[in-house]
Amino acid sequence: MLEQKNVSQSADDPPSRTRHDDRAVVRDALGVGVAVGLSGFAFGVTAAGAGISLPQTCALSLFVFTGASQFALVGALAAGASPLTAAAGAFFLGVRNAFYGLRLATLLRLPGAIRPLAAHMVIDETAAVTLAQRTRRGARIGFTVTGATLFVLWNLTTLLGALGAGALGDTRTWGLDAAGPAVFLALLAPMLRTAAARATAALAVALGLGLLPVLPGGVPVLLAALAAPAVLLMRGRRDQERNREREAASAEEQDPGAATEQDPERLAAPEQDPEGAAGPEARTRTGTGAPAGDCGRTGEEGR
Repeated sequence: MLEQKNVSQSADDPPSRTRHDDRAVVRDALGVGVAVGLSGFAFGVTAAGAGISLPQTCALSLFVFTGASQFALVGALAAGASPLTAAAGAFFLGVRNAFYGLRLATLLRLPGAIRPLAAHMVIDETAAVTLAQRTRRGARIGFTVTGATLFVLWNLTTLLGALGAGALGDTRTWGLDAAGPAVFLALLAPMLRTAAARATAALAVALGLGLLPVLPGGVPVLLAALAAPAVLLMRGRRDQERNREREAASAEEQDPGAATEQDPERLAAPEQDPEGAAGPEARTRTGTGAPAGDCGRTGEEGR
């Protein structure tokens, strides 16, 4: 579908319009890359405040390169969680990028030689900018510009934040540990467009906050992920019930007699009829259900 749209637009659109569209994509991609890339400073400061060394902090931004997972790892370690538990929570947060990759692979169709590098750039921001484009050309431009800008700025500001953490003193007094969740919520909010998405988010928050006082750090994050399959299961059951109701209504419209035979309440309805409850004998005595000949004989016997 996207390929057909690309062919038709490339044949019909003038070069000036194509250049204008490309500039608009670059502008939007740069805006997202710069805005989110600067939050790497907060990660550097937070990581240094959690006791992570400068090489370790820079290695996380260089090789992990997914802000939510990095903040989750650092936050769990700062809360006293074991490294294995903290890494598990960060891993499960990063799994979503694999699903982004499945979708982006069909849109971008990049050559095999650069796919490993492109896979490292598959994150929330690049996926959002890419999926917002209408053509494959625009999707490739948005993905490349967003990924390159964000990667360079994120790593640079991480280094600056880790180096400047000592000059800031106690980083906990600045409240910079809230920068990670704030960025994540800012990225998540536009995606909560459907009732199922909002229900999943609300259930995940309830699970995370409710289990936080009783479980080790990082474990509530893992269990909060169960909100997604729980909501999908409830939604599936509701859809099944609605489908059964539609099928029953459709069958009743097509064959009302068959629907009545299948409904025990409707079968019992004639038994509640006062006239039907009287029976044929009562109708004979009152003369309402008897033939004309019977009425005559009844009259003669009465005389």
